[in-house]
Amino acid sequence: MNEDLKYEVDAAAKALKAGDIILYPTDTVWGLGCDATRDDAVQRIFDLKQRNDSKSVIVLVSDADMLARYVRQIPPMALELLEINDRPMTIIYPEGVGLSPRVIAEDGSVAIRIPQNEFCVEMIRRFGKPVVSTSANISGEETPACFAEINAAILDGVEHIVEPSLEEGSTGLSSQIIKIGLGGEVKVIRE
Repeated sequence: MNEDLKYEVDAAAKALKAGDIILYPTDTVWGLGCDATRDDAVQRIFDLKQRNDSKSVIVLVSDADMLARYVRQIPPMALELLEINDRPMTIIYPEGVGLSPRVIAEDGSVAIRIPQNEFCVEMIRRFGKPVVSTSANISGEETPACFAEINAAILDGVEHIVEPSLEEGSTGLSSQIIKIGLGGEVKVIRE
């Protein structure tokens, strides 16, 4: 890891540990993030996005080991998809545990992605816990494909902004979302 990347990873992890909201590039689009286990921080993201808190948000984890700590059981089909996946994919797991209730859907499920982005993976590892990842826009507005498209209200509403040059390699498109049941049921939510 080069020094600039290490600095950005350390600064973002420090902000997350402080309970701050961060604006950061992912493998898909720019995200608003916070400690996914802190209900107060997640609520501040909903407030900033002017989003109804009955909707859950995506959570990022660094790897399958971290994933296993925050879902009751990983369906075998999910493990197969994680192994063969070649594009950003969020999987909705049947039962989230140890997370803010605001990131868990009414049915107890939780949407989690392992990012394919060095900055995100290293930041989450350094932080040591899952991080919220919801698009950096006001609810109902277009999802910004790059840093230059982010609304000023979002920029002003966060405590930490990651260096914009780190968006290189982001797809600019939202991830696919697949819901998987414990019996292997698969439902595509977003292509």
